[in-house]
Amino acid sequence: MNKRLLLVEDEESLRKIIQLNLEMEDFEVVSVHDGVTALDKINSEHFDLLILDLMLPQLSGMDVLKNIRVKDQDIPVIIISAKDTSTDRIQGLKTGADDYLNKPFEIEELLLRIQKLLERKSKDALKSDLDVVHFGDCCINFKSFSGKKAEVEFSLSQKETHILKFLINNSHAVQSRHDILKAVWGYDVYPSTRTIDNFIAVLRKRFEDDPKNPRHIKSIHGVGYQFVD
Repeated sequence: MNKRLLLVEDEESLRKIIQLNLEMEDFEVVSVHDGVTALDKINSEHFDLLILDLMLPQLSGMDVLKNIRVKDQDIPVIIISAKDTSTDRIQGLKTGADDYLNKPFEIEELLLRIQKLLERKSKDALKSDLDVVHFGDCCINFKSFSGKKAEVEFSLSQKETHILKFLINNSHAVQSRHDILKAVWGYDVYPSTRTIDNFIAVLRKRFEDDPKNPRHIKSIHGVGYQFVD
């Protein structure tokens, strides 16, 4: 699947040039021209990287960035801005940007910075992933799609494995049903959020001593689910 980028730039001519060049490099690009629309997109769709101008109508790029970092610490963000003082760059990086590129810039430089950030994200994800995880008297092998509780071994479906992996990689953090759908199903086709509840019920039967009073795969009322080891 091609990497999906969100481009937030209010200058139409520059937005079109950047989008065209990114698409020529096989990126899927969604482009918007204001901060409010950018937040709507971020809250409802999946993106692998964000390219963000600072001077935007309705909501500034810095406010967009602050809002993003409350919810998502991982998505790479590149600021592109005509604000080129050291104070502006420091503020952008302190707020949570991964990179800061001053206008005007060469498209080739932007492409190189995007590639570097995506490569770093992939390496970080690989480092954080474990093939085998133990908790309580349970064991999960993500590589072989299998589980074990006490002495009972069983197979796991791909979706069951991916849901568990997402929850365990974000251990103790509460994940909404939408977060799980986005992480496991991607952004193209979503089942209903009820599907997540059905998967969780099956996983509890496999891994919990008492599925009605789970110790590990917990429900947080009105929010979602949380894994506790």
